[in-house]
Amino acid sequence: MKDYDGSDLGPDVEPASGFAAVPDAFQRLWVPYRIAYIQSNAEKAPEAHECPFCIAPTLSDDEALIVARGTHGYVLLNLYPYNSGHLLVCPYRHVATYDEATDEETAEIASLTQTAMRVLTQTAHCQGFNIGMNQGRIAGAGIAEHLHQHVVPRWELDANFFPIVAGTKAIPRLLGEVRDEIAAAWPSDH
Repeated sequence: MKDYDGSDLGPDVEPASGFAAVPDAFQRLWVPYRIAYIQSNAEKAPEAHECPFCIAPTLSDDEALIVARGTHGYVLLNLYPYNSGHLLVCPYRHVATYDEATDEETAEIASLTQTAMRVLTQTAHCQGFNIGMNQGRIAGAGIAEHLHQHVVPRWELDANFFPIVAGTKAIPRLLGEVRDEIAAAWPSDH
């Protein structure tokens, strides 16, 4: 049996050309190496009623992708990044909105955000940032119950046709690799 390119498939393999398929609107970017990541995180995934930002500090920094811990807050990589190095700055305390945070929490969130910008500039050589908080589900917060600030590094050429045309975002680096690099560059006095 032969495949599309004319190569021999062997006796136990059937060609994909014979599979039933119904065309749909989804574009697929095949990344089979991600199955190891998906399977390893399935066991660690919080229950629907558990807050991942409350669970993260109870795990090791490697497991939770935490790059730095402070007194009132911590910094971790976003599991679903917009760009490589997309960080989240969270208070330890479970509060939903910025106005519920204490003065100490807001001061440390601000300080950790500044340090995150410096470290990302040093390690990722980014040229700018998107920084912000989505307050409440209606405002776009994916996890509305726990305050978190996004620190997204940006580069002149980080936008391409994938998100616009294909509805796909290409992330060029693995999360663990980025976490190790940022954590190693994080100043010890913060």
